[in-house]
Amino acid sequence: MKRSLLVIILLLSAFAKAQDYYFAKYAPFQQNIPTPEQYLGYAIGDQHTRHDQIVSYLEKLAEVSDRATIMEYGKTHEGRKLVMFTVSTSDNHNNIESIKQQHLAFSNTSQKVSNYDEVPIFIQLGYNVHGNEPSSSEAALLTAYTLVASEHPDIVNYRKNAIIFIDPTINPDGRDRHTQWANSFKGSPLVSDNIDAEHTEMWPRGRTNHYWFDLNRDWLLGINPESRGKLNWYHEWYPNVVTDFHEMGTNSTHFFEPMVPIGSLDPIMPKENYEDLNDLFAPYFSDALDQIGSFYFTKEAFDGTYPGYGSSYPDLQGALALLFEQASSRGHLQDTDFGTISFAFTIRNQYTSGFATVKAAVENKAQLRKYQQDFFVSALAKAKTDQAAAYEFGDPNDRNRTKAFIDKLLLHRIKTYKKGDGTYVVPVAQAQKRMVQSFFETYSKYRDSVYYDASAWSVANFYNMRAKELSSVPSLQNEITSTSSLATVTPVSKTNYAYLIDYNDYNASALLYHLQQKGIIVSTAFKPFTAKTKSGTVDFNYGTLMVPVSRQSLDATNVFTIVSEAQQRFQVPIYAADTGFSVKGIDLGSSNFAKIDTPKALMIIGNGTSSYEAGEVWHLLDTRVHMPITKVLMSNFGRVNLTDYNTLVMVSGNYNDLSDSELKNIKDWVSQGNTLITIGRATSWAINKKVATGKLTEKKKDTAKVTERKNYVDERPNRGKQRLGGAIFEVDLDITHPLGFGFTARDLPVYKNNNVWLAPSKDEYNTVAKYTKDPHIDGFISDENLEDNLKPSASLVVSPQGRGRVVLFADNPNFRGSWYGTNKLFLNALFFGNLIN
Repeated sequence: MKRSLLVIILLLSAFAKAQDYYFAKYAPFQQNIPTPEQYLGYAIGDQHTRHDQIVSYLEKLAEVSDRATIMEYGKTHEGRKLVMFTVSTSDNHNNIESIKQQHLAFSNTSQKVSNYDEVPIFIQLGYNVHGNEPSSSEAALLTAYTLVASEHPDIVNYRKNAIIFIDPTINPDGRDRHTQWANSFKGSPLVSDNIDAEHTEMWPRGRTNHYWFDLNRDWLLGINPESRGKLNWYHEWYPNVVTDFHEMGTNSTHFFEPMVPIGSLDPIMPKENYEDLNDLFAPYFSDALDQIGSFYFTKEAFDGTYPGYGSSYPDLQGALALLFEQASSRGHLQDTDFGTISFAFTIRNQYTSGFATVKAAVENKAQLRKYQQDFFVSALAKAKTDQAAAYEFGDPNDRNRTKAFIDKLLLHRIKTYKKGDGTYVVPVAQAQKRMVQSFFETYSKYRDSVYYDASAWSVANFYNMRAKELSSVPSLQNEITSTSSLATVTPVSKTNYAYLIDYNDYNASALLYHLQQKGIIVSTAFKPFTAKTKSGTVDFNYGTLMVPVSRQSLDATNVFTIVSEAQQRFQVPIYAADTGFSVKGIDLGSSNFAKIDTPKALMIIGNGTSSYEAGEVWHLLDTRVHMPITKVLMSNFGRVNLTDYNTLVMVSGNYNDLSDSELKNIKDWVSQGNTLITIGRATSWAINKKVATGKLTEKKKDTAKVTERKNYVDERPNRGKQRLGGAIFEVDLDITHPLGFGFTARDLPVYKNNNVWLAPSKDEYNTVAKYTKDPHIDGFISDENLEDNLKPSASLVVSPQGRGRVVLFADNPNFRGSWYGTNKLFLNALFFGNLIN
């Protein structure tokens, strides 16, 4: 018994010693509250902690202390819990609903309250949005323990004057992918050599979520369940301060705001945010880091121009969002130019910055509350001087795409009203006025030319949703609060002849694949026509799908059942026709209807390829088309029997690991009648390797031009402005081409974030989409790139190769899972590729 007691005492002593490195200054602690080390069985920093262990520990804290609660706000693609851990006094917890209502009064423009210093401040500490930036989730455990267990006067004060929300892991799927890697390759003794496997994670690495999306770009776009759950939580609570903890290069130090100035000429974000509040908080961070001897930098990097970061979106909700970037150990111990950096060291810096944030927020809560109140009041005031009083939008030809756009508006609590005839209205004068700007406004003038990320994000263009500015607000009566019934269609009637399916609808590709999987033969129209249906006379566009009943292996009743069930699932307009004789245009027996083969698609992934673009393809087909795609690592490509597939997708990459024989196999396979789809840098690769006959746009060289001497300090920004970080341009689309089927207008916004300049085809029928004479819609592009590279180029070209073809996308039609406006181009390549002569 004595020996066991001695062992326990020694263990507790070891735990205490380990934890002193982080929070000795906040002693004393309640002894009945287990430390993370006591609960997990190892010192924080000695091991990477799995997400389920993180959640389990926080659940334990909530179980043993009345100062904490935990709730689940969603689940990841892989089914992991997304949780919010809340810390305050027991009294505050008991009165949380009352406090919440008092807090929300400051963001309600119809209420005038001034008790700024009387309501606890709302602080949301967010960790680990990039899964392989793991130090912050470990810091979250230490922070939660300190806030719950410490009896230090400072912590007591924080609990009394704040409601602190801890989101310990924003990206659990990515974190666990990295955690498994780091722990699996951990050495004993530790190996600090940079080239060791522990520090060189393999593709796709843990940065991204299940579908390889960067969740730190998803706050505005709201594509993934992690972001949607967080946004729903956010708009319920509207915290005053939000943190965003990251990691960066191992040889760096530690970054906190202020950032470099916002690149927009007239930023949507109030100047008080990125100047006054940042200057108010910065001394707290520098003082805290100075005390532990950590080095840091500010103002030199990063920017908050794009509103979809965890460190920028809250700024458009009346909060102060704060970015922290910590040099990464990318494992447990790694060499740097200044010695080794340990996992524990990176955790301590994150922990220290977190508590400096809490301190600054509590000590300045009145100013923060007044700022949030003024933020929403100023939104209404600014709306009075805007040129547009409202925006009218809606595409009656594609109700499901319109529905998806409205879903995003509602996700951000943008008030939207139904006008009629498939059109809707968004008034500018509303609390979310700045989000309205982010959805509809476009820009052409900037005060900077180098961006950390995108310089264009007008969401309406993502959805190809044409919006009209209104100078006055029409009568607003039918507010949209749910999208559940927005795309409801009239059920199709039974026929023994043919079903005609509206291919203009976004969901038509998914419905097509569903029918094919059920054994239904489907054809597509190469010319428009007008037909009599049981619903009346209807005009049908290029690409209209037809199900000829008598040509099926199933009887008419079974065909009707399958078609009807598919319509109910995907809500696509379908019409029953009893005759093949059209009122105008081609008849239903015309040779201008061609049978559609079922896609059997393969995509090359792995080292050398863009995991982002590959994930976007995978996500689109999985979640919207419900169509499988075989993902093969480049290292395994030599084992693939290409004859099992009719479509090959290659996203941006260098593909240098493909052997000469594998390259020949691709060329031969295409020439035998199959379809290769290339995106971005894969298009350059295909042309350079002569897989496709085509050219890249060549800039005319001025041999007489003398090189201008410039200062070395300006090298990075001068070269950086030639990089296209992300902007939106207009193309002229051939809607008669199979790749253009389902579009009703030739002008189409596309997103470009690369320097792939694709020359138009020498064949007059193979340039499917070319940039218009005045292509700029939104975002920064240098004059040189615009005039010499973009304007002469094409966005989408088909290169015939033998009996097959290569579909060359210069731009990414599936960018960040959000480009509903151009997804159909990619899907058409999958379904109609073999129909292109």
